[in-house]
Amino acid sequence: MESLHLVDGGAAELENLLLDLGRRARRASRVLALAPPEQKNRALTAAAEFLRTRTAELIGANAQDMARAKEKNLAPSMLDRLALDEKRIASMAQSLIDIAALPDPVGRVLDVFERPNGLRIERVATPLGVIGVIFESRPNVTADAGALCLKAGNGAVLRAGSESFHSSRLIHACLVEGLKAAGLPEDCIVLIPTRDRAAVGAMLAGLGGNIDVIVPRGGKSLVERVQSEARVPVFAHLEGIVHLYVDSDADLAKAEKILLNSKLRRTGICGATETLLVDRAGADRLLAPLVKTLLDAGCEVRGDAAALAVDSRVKPASAQDWSTEYLDAIISVKLVDGVQGAIDHIETFGSHHTDGIVTENQAKADKFQREVDSAIVIHNASTQFADGGEFGFGAEIGIATGRMHARGPVGVAQLTSFKYVVHGDGQTRA
Repeated sequence: MESLHLVDGGAAELENLLLDLGRRARRASRVLALAPPEQKNRALTAAAEFLRTRTAELIGANAQDMARAKEKNLAPSMLDRLALDEKRIASMAQSLIDIAALPDPVGRVLDVFERPNGLRIERVATPLGVIGVIFESRPNVTADAGALCLKAGNGAVLRAGSESFHSSRLIHACLVEGLKAAGLPEDCIVLIPTRDRAAVGAMLAGLGGNIDVIVPRGGKSLVERVQSEARVPVFAHLEGIVHLYVDSDADLAKAEKILLNSKLRRTGICGATETLLVDRAGADRLLAPLVKTLLDAGCEVRGDAAALAVDSRVKPASAQDWSTEYLDAIISVKLVDGVQGAIDHIETFGSHHTDGIVTENQAKADKFQREVDSAIVIHNASTQFADGGEFGFGAEIGIATGRMHARGPVGVAQLTSFKYVVHGDGQTRA
């Protein structure tokens, strides 16, 4: 259905519907938690095949979402996030195959030890339970989040943004067909069937105790709301204020190649570089060509006094630019005093998401990677590798920048908890 039709009870009817969805997801999650790996993998591979066979329908549904998004004058970067074509749908289907091929995370023995009294204790990986995922414009999150939760034995309650409503609904239908083909409950992956924003509040409240973890995927306002209102644990990052530091010992050609990819490959993703930091000691050799490379590629550059001096096309950076996630073809540029200056700037303005260094000096790279307190710290490679698929996780449900439980790309292993299994032979406690 395109939106939930409320009658008589209004808000009360919506609340009852959502609570029922939560209860159904909880019941299904208990079945899924005990499902053998082969059954879960059958569901994923079948869902991938349904995505492939319904490509034309998906493109049609996405065209409806794109038309509505253009009417709302969404930014080009948001339109890029929303758009589906044959290549992206094929990639989405392949992600499900890749996730199916991963080792099953449930039941892994994480540690085993024996006590002096003869008790043998195992720490064993278990599903988290039911995971609520709230996302905005990216329809592929429907497939990635549903598949990752399924592989890790978790029920999923998904709430797509209004922008991706039609696309997400059809992707979810393919996931459900995969569940049915494998003999698993359809409610293992639930999609909230309404654009009503009240659904977000109900999920943050836990749907009557039936959601164990919330994962927000979207802009700053959504993540701030989730972090301030959620009554259940949250895996989240607030912003991806990503830095690339080019050191005086950098290879210029390598730095130009990495910079262009880090900033412009896809500007609307959280791993896109937003600030370029250049070592003052290498500015005479590095700054002008790096700035020119960006400008010639169509990227707006907002710089400090040194950057303004090297090219008349550079615009002056404001104080706000250093803490801005543009998600667009815009970058801020600043000179810093060596590795320590870069570290200090990142600590002041960064978001602990992803930061990179370009240098041929291993000692400087080691210092940067040791001291920058971000979830992902990269040496001599694009910051756009901040992605679960690129880490070999098949996909990711998000990039967690906190320090509790999960950090960095949240894949299947991070979507598990554990329990202690204790084996005895008649021992009693004195």
